[in-house]
Amino acid sequence: MLTVAIFSVAYLGISLGKIPGLVIDRVGVALLGAIAMVVCGVVTLEGAVQAIHLPTILLLYSLMIISAQLRLGGFYTRVALRIVPFYARPRIFLGILMGVSAVLSAVLANDIVCFAFTPVLAVSLVKAKLDPLPFLIGLAVSSNIGSAATIIGNPQNMLIGQTGYLDFMAFFFWCAPPSLLALVAGYAIILWMYWTGFQCGDRKGFLDDPLDGRKVPGPLFDRWQTAKGGIAVVILVGLFFTGIPREYSAICIAGVLLCSRKMKTRDIMGLVDWHLITLFCALFIIIHGMADSGYLEWAMVRLSDMGMHLSHLPVLAGISTLLSNLFSNVPAAMLLISFLDPAEPVQWYTLAVSSTFAGNLF
Repeated sequence: MLTVAIFSVAYLGISLGKIPGLVIDRVGVALLGAIAMVVCGVVTLEGAVQAIHLPTILLLYSLMIISAQLRLGGFYTRVALRIVPFYARPRIFLGILMGVSAVLSAVLANDIVCFAFTPVLAVSLVKAKLDPLPFLIGLAVSSNIGSAATIIGNPQNMLIGQTGYLDFMAFFFWCAPPSLLALVAGYAIILWMYWTGFQCGDRKGFLDDPLDGRKVPGPLFDRWQTAKGGIAVVILVGLFFTGIPREYSAICIAGVLLCSRKMKTRDIMGLVDWHLITLFCALFIIIHGMADSGYLEWAMVRLSDMGMHLSHLPVLAGISTLLSNLFSNVPAAMLLISFLDPAEPVQWYTLAVSSTFAGNLF
């Protein structure tokens, strides 16, 4: 029962996002749960180390470095500045914005796309006297949807792809169609919700500096550093279609990018999301403790007795959506992969798409 207690408290804290009375966040709660699993003897120290799925961590870490290269090279800000002038035709601009952010999020970190685009969008749209809300909602929705299309689009997809040993191309062919449909639906819904709120932007602003002389919010564009990052992404995606393990390809590309005469390693490392990596490691240990105790198997039997078979894709998608909104995407995916059949990749694809799309609900 100690294992269940630790697991329950940890996931309750993750759901709440804090522990009442303390300024601890989800990552801290998960880390405390992992520490409790080890200190209380549920998981040995060696078992905790072995529980961490290193291929997933390496892939996640490497892609953060590649995204950092592009961010420091000013790539994201440059792309945002290129599409902002289309605000003179707001409905077309919304479509371009959502399409570009979805594509970028499919091959790069979707959160960085949002972080880089938002300041440029907000300043430019306010200048054009347009309501920024539908465009910012479109950015958030499309970056989330686009990230569902590939294994490297978001952290939970990397987790699912690596632990399920899924093929990169097969994953894309299965997950891209629902992502495309969701993107079109998202665009249509936003248009419908804000149809009367769209007004024609200042056409003079189409030719002017969209930031009206203000300092660009983000790193200045560096053609060479951006080119390095772009070439790295192209090579990496190409390597994903070979038999080389994804984590090997990614860490090698990341290592090459660190060999720079201009961009400091400290600056690149400063953009690595160490909190997310810590969350992954902690959750691996917590779930390992539950799995070793036999409680996860017991839970699967109970669900089956209730007629909730996770082999049924609608049931899996529904539970994934619910848990993703209760605990967030990564903790939900980490928990549910324990119930998936390694011989049925469709279950893994369903979890990837549903857990990602769930982020657009709340």
